[in-house]
This record gives sequence, structure tokens and C-alpha cells, in this order.
Amino acid sequence: MEVINLCSEHSLVGQFMSEVRNRDIQQERLRFRANIHRLGQIMAYEISKRLNYTIVDTATPLGIAHTAVLSDKVVLATILRAGLPFHEGFLTYYDGAENAFVSAYRKYFPNTDDFEVHVEYMASPRLDGKTLIIVDPMLATGSSMELAYKALATKGKPDHIHVACVIATDHAIDVVRQHLPEDKTTIWACDIDHKLNEHSYIVPGLGDAGDLLYGEKE
Repeated sequence: MEVINLCSEHSLVGQFMSEVRNRDIQQERLRFRANIHRLGQIMAYEISKRLNYTIVDTATPLGIAHTAVLSDKVVLATILRAGLPFHEGFLTYYDGAENAFVSAYRKYFPNTDDFEVHVEYMASPRLDGKTLIIVDPMLATGSSMELAYKALATKGKPDHIHVACVIATDHAIDVVRQHLPEDKTTIWACDIDHKLNEHSYIVPGLGDAGDLLYGEKE
């Protein structure tokens, strides 16, 4: 299973990551959403380099051009709610893609920091023979990704799976390795952090992405 960290090379990803991590800048909710959206666009482009294409003849006013167009059937799957602006960034590039949505959330036990991840809703097209891109900004413990994939897998077997996130942890990457098809999965991260705190949040991370995008929840 290949793991690709976009911050391993210098690019504009580093600029946008600096802004989404910055606790002062991230208080501008519109700017935070815009940066997550832009990171989705950049990652969509990088993933596009690994997809399959067909050469077609395109008539221009002066002749025929031979151009490569995407032949893969792409399904963009999003884990709600934090995945939405990241998903929209991908969708501006894969505008012809089908879409899937999974509701996965942490359900905490009373008076503790312990939780279980629950999936309550899933809507997806058939996945057989398609390229599945699962987008979720924070790949922290890997539990949400594991359960989201299991829910999506009821809709068929994709040819390849791209797991796309803003920040991943070593722990979550190991979980994905264990529960997703190793020979058919690629993990993409804008950056990789190496620590989880006692609440299973990424350190240094950026905080609660969903709250920063849409406001705090009860």
C-alpha cells in the first residue's frame, strides 16, 4: 500500500497547511473552508496523474487534436460532516464523478473520553469496476475510514481505492493497511503527524475540523 505525503516536497500545499493549522487564521471560518477546498483541488489533480486515460480526437476550428481524457469511472465518497468542503474541492476537478456519502461520528460513553464510531447513513452508487476516492480531512484513529469503507463495500468492489485526507497519523495509516485491500489502496495526505492525544485528536493537527468548518456541536 503506497502512502503519499504531499508535504514531503515543497509546494503551495505547505502554505495552505500553515494557514489551516494556524489557530489565529483558522478562526476566519470562510478562509478555513476555502483552504480545505483548495487542498482538495490540489490533491484531486495529484491523484489524476495515477488514473487511466483514453486518447480521443477533438475537432478544433483548424484541424484535429489528439488529447487524453479520463477513462476511469470515478466515485467521490465523503465522510460527513467535515469532509464536505474537501469533497467540493475534488468535485470541481472530477465534475463528472458519481458521489457517495457516509455519516460516521464518534459516540462517547457517558463521563469518559472513550468512544465508538457509528455509521448511521450511507448513500452510494454501485462501485464495481470503478475508482473510489474516499475523502475525509482528518485520518486520526482510522476507525471512521474503516467503517466507512465497510459500508461502501456493500455496493461492490472498486478497481482501486484512493484514501484522501488533509492530515493522517501513523496509527490511522496502519489501521487502513489492515482493513482495506492493500494491493488496491493508495493513501494520500497533505501532511502526516505522528501523535494522538488522550482524546484521540491529532497532535499538532489543527483541532476539530468539523467545528472549525461549521461551528461547534453539542
